[in-house]
Amino acid sequence: MTGRGRSGRPRPSRDIDLYSTPGGTRAVGNPVRRSILAALREREHTFEELVVLAGRAKSTVSVHLQDLTAAGVIGSQPDPEDSRRKVFFLTGDLVASVSPDDRVVDALAAYAGAYQAGSRDPNAFYRLAFRAIRVALMQEGVLLDPLLSRAGEWIGEELYPAVAHPETRAFCTNIARFWEEHHLGRIEVAGTEPLVLLVYDCFECVDLPVTGRPACAFDSGILRALFSRHYGRPTAAVETRCYSMGFDHCRFEIAVEGGGREE
Repeated sequence: MTGRGRSGRPRPSRDIDLYSTPGGTRAVGNPVRRSILAALREREHTFEELVVLAGRAKSTVSVHLQDLTAAGVIGSQPDPEDSRRKVFFLTGDLVASVSPDDRVVDALAAYAGAYQAGSRDPNAFYRLAFRAIRVALMQEGVLLDPLLSRAGEWIGEELYPAVAHPETRAFCTNIARFWEEHHLGRIEVAGTEPLVLLVYDCFECVDLPVTGRPACAFDSGILRALFSRHYGRPTAAVETRCYSMGFDHCRFEIAVEGGGREE
């Protein structure tokens, strides 16, 4: 085991987290449980580590772990370093978060008004539908970023053979060409160490309300899958700028897990 927890009571930023489990979707609203699950999304933890992270009594954390286990959200196994203690891990996936504080006020009519029936752009209606669904959910404080990210990863796996190339520069050129051909936006390579991609006219977020947070979880998932296949190692696509943050483009840093130079 590496790393130890830090003490302190949790300060969650969401009211409810939704997790998918083999037995169905589970809503987790208790702040201590959400804090525990947030830690387990990063890595496995021992009981003692979770006590420190939660900043609560052992008996309290034990009850929460029992309930989460019964709900099918987490599991446990003996610690390989010490069989007398347990290591806890997630068995469910975070699907979405719901928070009244994150509701946005934005008129859906504006999106429908921007669409012109009879447009010769075959993708116009689908972009309208995608944005309207996103904004409708945002109006209710529902954030589907985890689910969108996983969907993007699936798309990226399917897309990879169409853009694959052993050389990174040519690989990026193929991705940019695919984006433009399918009216997804315009991609530029802005740096190589680290590899930085800029996306203009991003189909996912160009018309979304400004919330101050990145909104391109779907794109991030696609790029993560593409570059993970390209480098043969888990790779992150971290969005540092976005139209929803007030910029005129989206910016992604491509980072290979474990460091190392991208070629």
